[in-house]
Amino acid sequence: MDLTTKVAVVTGSGQGLGLAYAKDLVRHGAAVVINDVNQTTADAAVAEITAAGGRAVAVVAPVGSTETAQKLVAGAIEAFGRLDVMVTNAGILRDKVLWKMTDDDFDAVINVHLRGTFTCVREAVLKFREQGDGGRIICIGSPAGQRGNFGQTNYSGAKSGIVGMVRTWALELQRAGITANAVCPVAATAMTETVPFLAPYIAGMRNGEPLPDLIRREVGLGTPEDAAGIISFLASDAAAEITGQAFAVGGDRLALWSHPELTAAEYHDNGWSADDIAAQWAATFGDAVQSVGEEFPEELMAK
Repeated sequence: MDLTTKVAVVTGSGQGLGLAYAKDLVRHGAAVVINDVNQTTADAAVAEITAAGGRAVAVVAPVGSTETAQKLVAGAIEAFGRLDVMVTNAGILRDKVLWKMTDDDFDAVINVHLRGTFTCVREAVLKFREQGDGGRIICIGSPAGQRGNFGQTNYSGAKSGIVGMVRTWALELQRAGITANAVCPVAATAMTETVPFLAPYIAGMRNGEPLPDLIRREVGLGTPEDAAGIISFLASDAAAEITGQAFAVGGDRLALWSHPELTAAEYHDNGWSADDIAAQWAATFGDAVQSVGEEFPEELMAK
């Protein structure tokens, strides 16, 4: 996997998953623009990468605005002369149940995740089209956006929207040789350790204990580094024909999320009245109703 000719921007890459993505890209030869809202955090990430012989610069700015998106692309051009990969990872959480979530809680998350993805991708695509030799868009989604999650109206909505945008961009950008894909990672981070039954495993992992196979395989939970290889793969020439997909990655598991499909269909002459639906519901649609929320192995949930 040779990325020595590639230049990537990774938003929200001062630490955690974003830093793991950036370091894996660099490990395969890419140059990276590190982005964080904290100068000290960003500088430390750059120092770690450059001390190991990699190429990296920092752009400190909060993702969301067009101005920040322009700074990120300009940072890549000024430091390395081009841009090949945009990884939109930056995010925040403002978790509350619906009836307690304020406008500010909602808007803050949507601005960083959804609007920030849009503005950064738009700016990258303008540069890709100008360069004329394709490009890679890799947007970070979440299982919460695929299946929902309690207390995360804002986050789930934003992450679902990101995957929807990726599917649209895959159509719009194909003729320009630009791919667009989403990655929905699960890793031991500050967010996942708030899940009660996962917290002991994450604490043990930080104490040097290995995660059991049940967690790494069935739950698909591992380290941030476990989720980084798919980013480098999608950035590479090997993934030139892969676009419009949503990947699940974590621990020992790599998978593809299905696109929404019709699961049950019935037809009624002259359309469906409410009474027609009620009469037909159980026989035709009852067994096809979809579950919500993430599904975990029963033996974990029983603890």
